[in-house]
Amino acid sequence: MAHLVRPPCDDAIIRAGAAARSVKGAETWVLIAAILGSSIAFIDGTVVNVALPALQADLGATVADVQWVVESYTLLLSALILVGGSLGDRYGRRRMFGAGIAIFAIASVACGLAPTPPTLIAARAAQGIGGALLVPGSLAIISAAFPESRRGRAIGLWSGFTGITMAIGPVLGGWLIEHLSWRWVFFLNLPIAAVVIAILLARVPETRDETATGRLDWAGALLVTIGLGGLVYGLITASVEGLTTVGVVVSLAGGAIALIAFLSVEARVEQPMLPLRLFRSRAFSGANLLTLLLYAALGGSLFFLPFNLIQVQGYSATAAGAAFLPFVLIMFVLSRWAGGLVDRYGARLPLIVGPAIAAIGFALFAIPEIGGSYWTTVFPAVAILGLGMGITVPPLTTVVMDSVDQRHVGTASGVNNAVARTAGLLAIALLSLAVVTVFNKELDRRLDTLPLDSTIRAAIDAQRSSLAAAAAPAGTPAAATLDRAIDEAYVAGYRVAMLIGAALAAISAIVAAVTLSGAPRTTTALQASGARR
Repeated sequence: MAHLVRPPCDDAIIRAGAAARSVKGAETWVLIAAILGSSIAFIDGTVVNVALPALQADLGATVADVQWVVESYTLLLSALILVGGSLGDRYGRRRMFGAGIAIFAIASVACGLAPTPPTLIAARAAQGIGGALLVPGSLAIISAAFPESRRGRAIGLWSGFTGITMAIGPVLGGWLIEHLSWRWVFFLNLPIAAVVIAILLARVPETRDETATGRLDWAGALLVTIGLGGLVYGLITASVEGLTTVGVVVSLAGGAIALIAFLSVEARVEQPMLPLRLFRSRAFSGANLLTLLLYAALGGSLFFLPFNLIQVQGYSATAAGAAFLPFVLIMFVLSRWAGGLVDRYGARLPLIVGPAIAAIGFALFAIPEIGGSYWTTVFPAVAILGLGMGITVPPLTTVVMDSVDQRHVGTASGVNNAVARTAGLLAIALLSLAVVTVFNKELDRRLDTLPLDSTIRAAIDAQRSSLAAAAAPAGTPAAATLDRAIDEAYVAGYRVAMLIGAALAAISAIVAAVTLSGAPRTTTALQASGARR
């Protein structure tokens, strides 16, 4: 019977093995929670643009209203994302990530039930607050749960699966919009949020930074919110009232003053949300300037794509959601190869070539007129843009991480993330001003050539704030001609937005050439490449 008694050393081995399996099991649940949780924000960011034409028609929203549907979310997310990361470090990463998921889910219900544009805009702002907690929290709980030897692979899996959800999201969202309602785009978040919260409570351990001290930079968060909000409000209002009106001037000036005060505060506080010392690195400054320009082109220009596809070109919501699918798939396929470019050539060359190719993609969007096959009009631009961004993103991430001390890489990543989102926030407001100006000018030129009585002309003028959603009054003679004039005016403005995007992307390539050294392989690049392999 003695052989049935297990030796103590065997018991220790079994306990160690069980502990190892438990740790790996927890890591798996952490990864699942992080992927699903961050996917809510990423899907929402892509699907809402597809829903904008439908909700504009349903709620009678103006172009300024639909801008704010996007901008209110991005404003709060951009301004608070760095504070959100700090809250997780201090009070618990799981706790803050879960709070972000809960806020996002509750706000999604409010979005789906919103009866008016102002109500929807307020609910979207609440989503932005939730996003500011969950977006940095997703990677934070991965970094805390995985040892360094497995962290790179975990982040790679997180990136890959969130990329897949970003690809599926617009297609599913388009189907929901077409067959049910745009409101289901927001209700879609609820079951995912419920699953994530259940996993967090049952399987994900709590972690925090026990060394975190000092006060949170609430003054900085308030000032940057006021500053960005003032600029965005001024630019959106200017598209309706003009740049010289008192309200617009006061808003723009107030926003600029608040941002200057923000920089002053960040230079003096003990623990700033935006550590200005990081920008002493030429490479870090160059990488963030490149990010600002390129993501301004991406976020600003592509805001107008769904309106062109649905309201002008006649695409269904499902088709419009699928139109950008090649972009995501190309980026996903190229991610490993593009990471290898850094190992072989350094980051500078890919960051010149990638944005230059992206500039060509933006320019291709400006070529098509009304009508034509997707494969000859939209697909070439989407594919080329995906190629350019696919080449750019991995080297850009590497430069950001390698240009600062290792203990500051989390902060550097957060700053770069905030810069990318702020770029889209400001670009939508700026490009909308350009699009509205061109639309009104081109519409006037076309209407002046048509024999219209004053009643019909006044009815069309009253709809200018709806841009491509404007339509000839029912029963109007030659209504098709009038609708064609409206569509052509919108396409003219849309082209300007895409050409501005192309210019911004080209300038970002020049920034890379000037500010980034041609350094060979770096430690982070080699580690990232190994993790990808």
